[in-house]
Amino acid sequence: MIDAHENAAKRGRQAYNFAYLDEQSKRMIRRCILKAMAVPGLQVPFGSREMPLAYGWGTGGIQVTASVIGPNDTLKVIDQGADDATNAVSIRRFFKRVAGIETTEKTDAATIIQTRHRVPETPLRAGQVIVYQVPSPEPLRSLEPRESETRKMHAYAEYGLMSVQLYEDIARFGHIATAHSYPVMTHGRYLMSPSPIPKFDNPKIANSPAIQLYGAGREKRIYAVPPYTRVQNLDFEDHPFRVQKWRHCCSLCGASDSYLDEIVVNDSGQRMFVCSDTDYCATRRDQGHVGPEGEGRAPFGSLPNSKTE
Repeated sequence: MIDAHENAAKRGRQAYNFAYLDEQSKRMIRRCILKAMAVPGLQVPFGSREMPLAYGWGTGGIQVTASVIGPNDTLKVIDQGADDATNAVSIRRFFKRVAGIETTEKTDAATIIQTRHRVPETPLRAGQVIVYQVPSPEPLRSLEPRESETRKMHAYAEYGLMSVQLYEDIARFGHIATAHSYPVMTHGRYLMSPSPIPKFDNPKIANSPAIQLYGAGREKRIYAVPPYTRVQNLDFEDHPFRVQKWRHCCSLCGASDSYLDEIVVNDSGQRMFVCSDTDYCATRRDQGHVGPEGEGRAPFGSLPNSKTE
């Protein structure tokens, strides 16, 4: 039975070019990636190809991954930090079929990590590549809908409008209310959207030893952050950049340094907080860390019902 499945998988792979895209398309995307690496934060247009899934499901990230992946790579795919989400499982299965590469759920075992909405909690290392799925690459789009004007603003580095928006947050709420896609200055030159990751993950982008590639299929844009690149979050001297903090730790592994998801556990509205990064949480539990709702601990009734402070 196993041989039959392996033979079927082999026949399936033979029906596709390695990593699905044709070699000419991959060369075109690699040239765009090289240009993006040479000018950190610059949005480089590319000829986005039709993919076997709809826009909004990660077509840009898949095309970038298909262009840089090799037969000896090990791929990890996460969605909101989880390896078992529908999007992550589908993309992982797709590359396993069209490229025949190894896949993993371990961050430190992967050579390429494709992600949506999160940066893994486990620190990345040199030699790894993280590919972000990006729905909206233009950080100025909500302020200026005209593409011609945003291009001029990038060309002249006129980013005062973004500072005004952050200041309006302070005037209205008393603090900068942007919680995701928090704008950053890359290498002191280009304003960049770090994809829809929470601002909790922004510090992981700066000076990372890994190569960071951003692909937007619908907008046909690629940009990049090379290893050990300076990435600065926009803020003010009297309102410095701050990340979210939780009053409580992960209910399963007890981690107090990770990004937490709030989960409703029953019809009465009781909640628990768990690590968004499933691999990080599982690794900690394997190491013996136990949270308040871990094995042999208190029931859900003792869980808090507030999220952040």
